[in-house]
Amino acid sequence: MAGLTAAHELAERGFRVTVYERRALGGKARSMGVPGSARGGRRELPAEHGFRFIPGIYHNLPDTMRRIPFPGNPHGVWDNLVAPSEMSFARTGREDVRLPLPWPGHQPPDLTLDDVRRALTAVMETARGIPPHEAAYFVNRVLVFLTSCDERRNEVWENTPWWNFIRAGRMSQDYQRILAVGVTRNIVATKAEEASTRTVARLLEAFVLNGLGRGADGPLDRILNAPTNEAWIDPWVSHLTSLGVEFEMGRTVREVLYDGARVTGALITDPAGQTRTVTADHYVCAMPVEHARRTWGAALRAADPQLARCDKLATDWMTGIQFYLTESAPLLDGHLNCVDSPWALTAIQQAGHWPERNFPADYGDGAAVDCLSVDISEWDRPGILYGRTAKQCTRAEVAKEVWAQLKAALNDTGRVVLRDSTLHSWFLDPGVDGIGTPHPVNEDELLIHPVGTFHNRPTAATRIPNFFLAGDYVSVDIDLATMEGANASARLAVNALLDSADSDAPRCTITPLYRAPEFEALKRHDRTRYRWGLPNALDLG
Repeated sequence: MAGLTAAHELAERGFRVTVYERRALGGKARSMGVPGSARGGRRELPAEHGFRFIPGIYHNLPDTMRRIPFPGNPHGVWDNLVAPSEMSFARTGREDVRLPLPWPGHQPPDLTLDDVRRALTAVMETARGIPPHEAAYFVNRVLVFLTSCDERRNEVWENTPWWNFIRAGRMSQDYQRILAVGVTRNIVATKAEEASTRTVARLLEAFVLNGLGRGADGPLDRILNAPTNEAWIDPWVSHLTSLGVEFEMGRTVREVLYDGARVTGALITDPAGQTRTVTADHYVCAMPVEHARRTWGAALRAADPQLARCDKLATDWMTGIQFYLTESAPLLDGHLNCVDSPWALTAIQQAGHWPERNFPADYGDGAAVDCLSVDISEWDRPGILYGRTAKQCTRAEVAKEVWAQLKAALNDTGRVVLRDSTLHSWFLDPGVDGIGTPHPVNEDELLIHPVGTFHNRPTAATRIPNFFLAGDYVSVDIDLATMEGANASARLAVNALLDSADSDAPRCTITPLYRAPEFEALKRHDRTRYRWGLPNALDLG
């Protein structure tokens, strides 16, 4: 996201841009084919690192999507976004909580009496599981954060784990599973015991405002109407090529070369293993942080201490697996969150959201009719089949374990949703390697946000005048590893480059997260209390 966005913004402003890519354009957001799965002139079964989720709180990414032409779409690739009508918290051993996601023009799913019975049962069970005094306390904590000034958020709540902020350790199991673990591990992809309250609560605030229709680009939940590369990445690359952007594939950056004043080149290895130095006027480092920091030598780090601080940024595993089905499962029109699953699974059944695609006619061998795409957020907790963590399992064991956890969450209240007989095949992200051995690796880890992370995120502009950073680890308003953050960081990098080059080209617009004006007076009041050393006026402790 960061590299393609930077190339897009620079090319539109008349710069000659070359993108050096190690593996595949689109990075963690790309889709891919399952090797060897195509038959009879069809395309390979669609796979991905993880399913796409483009909420209405995003503004910068949708702006870019509107500027990527797509045949028949007046608003470009943005018109390929569709909004699921519901989501679910799938409970193991209980009825699942299904929540409608209304938006203008949406068509609610048809209901049966059994659907209504299950929905009411789920609401009552959940309400009974979280005692009223705990629910009231959680609401109070949310109000405390909403009315906290930026200084308190950045200096106090940034250094307070979400688990401690909401006092999860003293609360019921349902409180812990839904409001602590469910929110952080499944949605924000970090651990409740470690996650910064600033990060978790800011995103919750943004999602609540989105659901209320405040400051949003669109509905709360949006996905693409086809595999990501077909609906977005491939048209984007074609558009950038038409703007003159050059792509050199299979190139790995080994080191950013620095002479004590400026970056003088980048040491690149090509697919044949040959190493050469490429030079340019300006350099945008648009790699994930775990890869980028390997290319920064001691002299470069010494020139800008924020580069060295990036070593403190933490990453973790969050990786997708796809199950191909010979019959569509009777799930729901949207994402499901298996809040009780040991491996913190989230999933979506995709074919129904791809109206322009005939899945069995277009993909695979014609037998698979749907793809259940699942994200595994917890790789270090024992599962239910083998008693081992995901990292300790082989690839086949991971697939069996995830399937078992899905069935435990979905086939648990007298209705069979997933059947073994309908499982055609599965595909686990190829970036995962060595699982089941003492040294598992993941090429595509995800930036997480334990306390203090905010203070170690670098700015897009560095002290090196021709070197700029873009990626979801760069300091932007959305404090989370997201496509939106990567896009916004690239815009900041381009603006810094334009300043360094004394360019008169228009600067990129960068839209921050929406701030509800109703709370600003309360935040100003809290700023005074904070400077006096007092707690937030609503803080009951």
